Amino acid sequence: MRTSEQKLNPSLKRQIIKTFIQAVADLKDYDETDIFIKDFFTKAETETFAKRLAIAYWLKKKRSYTNIKNNLKVSSATIAEVSSLMERKGFKLIVKKIEAEEWASKWNQKIRRFIK
Repeated sequence: MRTSEQKLNPSLKRQIIKTFIQAVADLKDYDETDIFIKDFFTKAETETFAKRLAIAYWLKKKRSYTNIKNNLKVSSATIAEVSSLMERKGFKLIVKKIEAEEWASKWNQKIRRFIK
C-alpha cells in the first residue's frame, strides 16, 4: 500500500493513530495478535518489520553486520538505519522484552529439567 501525497488534518491524524495504537494494545494474546497481523499487514510488511526487530536484537547481541546481512538477507544500509535507531525508547523497550522472554524461557527449561 502506498501512502497518499495528500496531507491529513493533523488533528485527525493524531486521532486515527491513537485509535490504531489502542486497538493493538487491546489485543488479548498471541493468537489474536497473530490473526490481526496476518490479516492487516501484507506478508512483505510483516517480514520488513520482523527483520527490523531481528536486526535490532542481533545488534544488541553484538552480531556482526556480515552475519546479520547474510542471515536476514538485508543490506548494510538497512542495518545501519536500524543501528541509528537503537537508542530510541521504543527500540530499547522491545529488545528488552525479547531478552526478558528469552531469559524466562531459558530458566523454564532449566527448572523443567531439574523437576524431572
